[in-house]
Formats: sequence, structure tokens, C-alpha cells
Amino acid sequence: MKTAMDIPDKEGRKRIIIVGGGFGGLKLARKLKSDKYQVVLLDKNNYHIFQPLLYQVATAGIEPSAISFPFRKIFKRREHFHIRICEAQQVFPENNLLETSIGTVAYDYLVIATGCNTNYFGNEGMAKNTMALKNTSEALFNRNQILDSFEQAQNTNSEEERKRLMTFAIVGGGATGIELAGALAEMRKFVLPQDYPDLNINEMRIVLIDAAPRLLSAFSDVSSQEVTDYLRKRDVEIRLSTLVQSYDNNKLELSGDTVIETKNVFWVAGVKANSLQGLPADAYGPGNRLKVDNFNRLLGQTNIFAIGDTALMITDKYPKGHPQVVQPAIQQARNLIQNLSRLEDGLPLQPFIYHNKGSMATIGRNNAVVELKKMRFGGFPAWAVWLFIHLMSIVGVKNRLFIFVDWMWSYFTYDPSLRIIIKPLKRE
Repeated sequence: MKTAMDIPDKEGRKRIIIVGGGFGGLKLARKLKSDKYQVVLLDKNNYHIFQPLLYQVATAGIEPSAISFPFRKIFKRREHFHIRICEAQQVFPENNLLETSIGTVAYDYLVIATGCNTNYFGNEGMAKNTMALKNTSEALFNRNQILDSFEQAQNTNSEEERKRLMTFAIVGGGATGIELAGALAEMRKFVLPQDYPDLNINEMRIVLIDAAPRLLSAFSDVSSQEVTDYLRKRDVEIRLSTLVQSYDNNKLELSGDTVIETKNVFWVAGVKANSLQGLPADAYGPGNRLKVDNFNRLLGQTNIFAIGDTALMITDKYPKGHPQVVQPAIQQARNLIQNLSRLEDGLPLQPFIYHNKGSMATIGRNNAVVELKKMRFGGFPAWAVWLFIHLMSIVGVKNRLFIFVDWMWSYFTYDPSLRIIIKPLKRE
């Protein structure tokens, strides 16, 4: 086991370690009171990221800094609060110890809020050769890849190579897939003809592939059809009930012996929880999620909790667990804050009850779908609601202002100004 992490003395407080600064972890860290606990936040990055807008970073709509906010700025005036940038590796429940890449640390309460990553369902070839969209690095890589594909298409004398470079395949018909397809379709219509007048932009193909019989399977049939009709009007090729077999040598093989030649494949077809090692084998459920009781406490544990995407809470209404989206993570964090206080006061815990506030997805300029508990609408009103909700969810007034300015500039000028290829430095 590694040496102990350098953390100040608890001064008689209970130490709560939060692993992960996503939506659930951040909400928990911000609301816990420093007069009662010593809080230690661990994350691989030094910033919180607003993941729902990563696709706009990938398509040069906004800068990554606009949807990222440094943890040390958020918590700069907090007492008894400590941030460590590291990777949590293994938990030792019998000793109340957590092993990380920078040492081990003892805890009184451990909260696992590690979120999820792209699920390739065991297909190593897809993991190696396709583009994912779960973090800032991947979004910037994708932006470089998209823009560089057009630069290469401009320079090549091979018609076959040009077609491969200008073909974009998106695997996954959920919210991220349709938002990415819509953003690429808008680039093709409004931006690329001005940037590349010597290219025949009509040769650009956008292919959206999903194994399900319809897009947005988590939404209603009406919303699904509305999205499908809109994307088809934007000349997005939609292939439903289609499985991806392999992707190698620029050839994407689909079920039905279909082959698409492309150099650009986005994989947004599923997620897998980032759960810690060291727990009993039966602690892990489908998708690597951690099984928890109605209080978000790991089954068989007394002081380890999991919230958000990594938590699997089975209920009558959600037999497969809650959806791996933002709202369950935030609501579970709020409930856990109350339960931690109740634990300290010797009171019975409050079970978590998920209040579904609805779902939304945007598919392009002036068009989105919103589904609330008793209402569904689309078009411009849904798009305006989507803009407002996402803008208000961003951490920091300055970040909201930057995104608002970028959105308004792009809306009125049809010209997002962030189409910069930033290649990583390679030292000899």
C-alpha cells in the first residue's frame, strides 16, 4: 500500500471524501457545511465540466473554457475543505482507507461520484479507432479531427480519399448523437461553404446509426419522429435497427453487409460506470454500476455511498436503475446531504425518491424537443427553453456570459469564430 496522502488534521471533524467533481459530487461538496465536516474532493481534473455542451466544443461552437470551471476557484474561501488532483484506485472498506495515485487517505464517510465513461461493449477496435465525447480532451481532439478532415480534403487529389474525409458516421441515436448530427448539419449548411469555397460541400455525408428501431428511445414516439424528420430534412442519413460490426482501415462495417468508407466515426452508443476497485464482487451490477440501497448507501456497507451515474438503485418504478443523466445525480446529492446529518444525529435516514423534471434535446437552430411530466413541445419554444436551462446550469456568471455571446454571435452571423486546429506539441 502507498504512503499516506498529505491531508491536514481533521480537528475533531468527520472526514468526508468525495471521489469525482461531476454534477453530483460538485453539488454535494458545495452544500456540505465546513463547521461539521472536513471535506476532501478528489478528481482527475482540476475543473468541473458541463458535459451536455461538449458536442458544441467538438463542432467549434464554444470554447472548452466556457463550460469548465476550476475547483479551486469554486472553493477558494472554504475552510476545512481540501482538493487533491489524483486518480482514486482502490478502496479498503475494512480499514476505511482509499488508495489513490498520490497516496492513501482515511475516511469516515466515502462518497463515490465517479460518473461514467464511453462503453464500447468489449470492442477494442472501436475503442481504438473511433472518437468518443465524454471529456474536454476528447472534444478538442474531435474538433481538430473534424476541421483537419476538411483541410486534407481540400488538399488531396484523390476523389475516393476526399469522400472518406468528408463522411462523418455517428454511432448512437441518443441525445448526444442527434445533437452532434444536427450541429454537423448546420456546419455543412451555414459555415463550411464559406470556409471552403473550393470544395463541393454537397459531398459531405452525415450518417447517424442506431441499433434501436427509432432515435431518442428515452423520449416519446412523437418527439422521436419529429427529430427524425428534422434531421432528414437536413440531409442526415439515418440507419435504424442497424448494428456496427467493425471499423478498420477506414471501413465501417454494418449489419446487412453494408460498408461505409469514412475516416471519421463518433462512438456515442453507450456508457459504463467508473466504479472503484476493492469492493466485493456482488457490489457491482450491470454496466459496472455500484448497487446501493434507497439511501444511496452501498449494499453491505455502513459508511460508503454512491451517487449519480455510478449508483444502481433498483426500485419498482426504475427496475434498471435511474437514468444516467444530470438530475438524478443532483437530487441524490441533496438527499445524501440530509442523510449524512441524520446519521450524525442518530435519526432514521430518508429514502431517495427521484422527481423526473423532464428531458430535452436540441437538434439545431430554432429546433429542440422538450418533454415535461404533463407536457411535450418542440420547435422554437423548446429551443428557447433548452438554451435558457443550459445557460443557467453553467457554473459562474462569466462563463454564462461567454457562452451567451458565442451563441448570439453564431445565431445572427451564422459564423462561429472558433474554427482553430490546435495540435498537441510533439517533442523530438
